Amino acid sequence: MRVRPETGKDLRVVIPIHDKNPVRRTPYVTYLLIALNFAVFLIGPSAAIVGTPTVARACAEQRYFVEHGAIPHELVTNQQLTAAQEPQIAVATRAGRAYCSLSALPHKVPFVSVLTAMFIHAGWLHLLGNMLFLYVFGNNVEDRLGRLHYLLFYICGGYLATYAFAMVNPSSTLPLVGASGAIATVLGAYLFMFPKARVTSLVPVLFFLPLRFPAWLVLGSWFILQLPSIQHLLGVPTDGTVAYVAHVAGFVAGFVYTVLVSGRSGRGAPPPRSRQSHVPAPPLPPRWPPPGPYDQGPYDPRFPYPGDYQPPKR
Repeated sequence: MRVRPETGKDLRVVIPIHDKNPVRRTPYVTYLLIALNFAVFLIGPSAAIVGTPTVARACAEQRYFVEHGAIPHELVTNQQLTAAQEPQIAVATRAGRAYCSLSALPHKVPFVSVLTAMFIHAGWLHLLGNMLFLYVFGNNVEDRLGRLHYLLFYICGGYLATYAFAMVNPSSTLPLVGASGAIATVLGAYLFMFPKARVTSLVPVLFFLPLRFPAWLVLGSWFILQLPSIQHLLGVPTDGTVAYVAHVAGFVAGFVYTVLVSGRSGRGAPPPRSRQSHVPAPPLPPRWPPPGPYDQGPYDPRFPYPGDYQPPKR
């Protein structure tokens, strides 16, 4: 999640592109969430911005984020910012650094803004990075939890991550946008459910060489690098536009929730098969031989073989 619309870089040791973890049902909810995120992005002002924007486009993007993004101070007080409290956000434009003055903002419900903020992204890299993680890891979590459960899990995880960030930064008036908090919840659930799943990832330090790692290493390293103390310890510059607190809160919430709900029975094993009534095959006709290895299936009286079977003479 971004705490302001400048596009920063997420800290990722590797970039997951595929996991060797088949599913038993089509992940329609995951596909729907990805499609909605792309649709909202394409109709918003950020999709048309390539490179350094003009002052007018940059300020239009700022206004869009303030109108529909989640602002921590509004969430804590449950009141929309007044005209005097509206943020003066500096943006980089073709004419240099500029400040956008926002005025006459429409009515906004802070609690609802958390939901809208989950589908807004601050640039193509922000969107593609989040959707890649959701595509790789979301299908298996949906497969395990079930579609409706997974959808509620995703949305509630996004709310929890956003409010956690607001509690830590109650005076912030900068808009928070992005699906990272909700996706971090999915990552935490995946880590508990499938810690040994093999994840094919691109390694940037090895010229994006694709290698296969266990999920606990891929997701564990991602989580550790979200901790500011670890970033300072490793000498990694912290990106001020990334809401690391929301990532950590969402990841921990997803992991703990899955432990409590699924327990050890939901770890690593495929989802249970649906109980279907077993229909026995019809009996074979008299003197009919048992099916061989190349037969297509059990005998069906509606499609008998031509002629009667004659056993070989001895």
